[in-house]
Amino acid sequence: MVVLPAAVLGWLVAGRVLRPIRAISATARRLSAENLAERVPVTAPPDELATLAATVNDMLDRIQQGIAERDRVLRSQRMFTANAAHELRTPLTTVRAAIDVTLDGEPTRAELLAMTGDIATAIEHSRRTLDGLLALACSQTGALTRQRVDLVAAALGGVAQQVAARALALRTGLRPAVTGGEPVLLERMAGNLVDNAVRYHRPGGLIDVATGSTDGQVFLRISNTGAAVPGDAQRLLEPFVRGAGARVRSESGAGLGLSIVHAVATAHHGHVSIAAPRAGGLDVTGWLPGSSVDGGS
Repeated sequence: MVVLPAAVLGWLVAGRVLRPIRAISATARRLSAENLAERVPVTAPPDELATLAATVNDMLDRIQQGIAERDRVLRSQRMFTANAAHELRTPLTTVRAAIDVTLDGEPTRAELLAMTGDIATAIEHSRRTLDGLLALACSQTGALTRQRVDLVAAALGGVAQQVAARALALRTGLRPAVTGGEPVLLERMAGNLVDNAVRYHRPGGLIDVATGSTDGQVFLRISNTGAAVPGDAQRLLEPFVRGAGARVRSESGAGLGLSIVHAVATAHHGHVSIAAPRAGGLDVTGWLPGSSVDGGS
């Protein structure tokens, strides 16, 4: 008489103990790379099985986040590749069209010279795009030379000539700003900031260049008085995203300038802040760690 009730009681207790394990097993069987939304129910009171269920759920959260990040990177890479191919294909199409149209008949010397100019412009566009892609690739390798770089000198390199050529006003507020990093990339970052401010300008506008340091960081800030920037200015830090709407484009660009600035700053453990005032123009600041590097690698 005792054996039967004991067996029933043992079966009930075993079922109660094993139920959470079955739930964990069933949830694991339903999961796949495309379906990571389910979670193991955490039972009360807290015990070893509840702890196991919570641990499994935490692991699934990390896996789901990792897969989401992977998908985001893959989408970004596909878009980048498509945009790069388009940017490089456009000048080739221009060259082919210029040659076909000009040589369809008996071209005059003036027509040949015009064709040469079109080809030279297309080649320059391809060169700028390839230089930008190379700079992006170099900034993401992780193997950077650490040398002393003065952001004041980097910012002033060529800015006066560019500003004078477009009849713009230049205002500077330069304080010491020394960082350590790859000189070529940091000079490219400063040059792109200057080039972007000068290219997207308002006729007779102002270019403001400032450098300095605060809280262990140095900064290079360049702003202009261009036209209003529609939409989210933060998107301008993405590759192949250009200003649109009322922004003035004085010459064609590949849309890599500010994305290179962002990539170089990130590679040097810095960041970029960007703002588009309602009055117009763009205010971009590159932040980098301050450094006492004296030179060498």
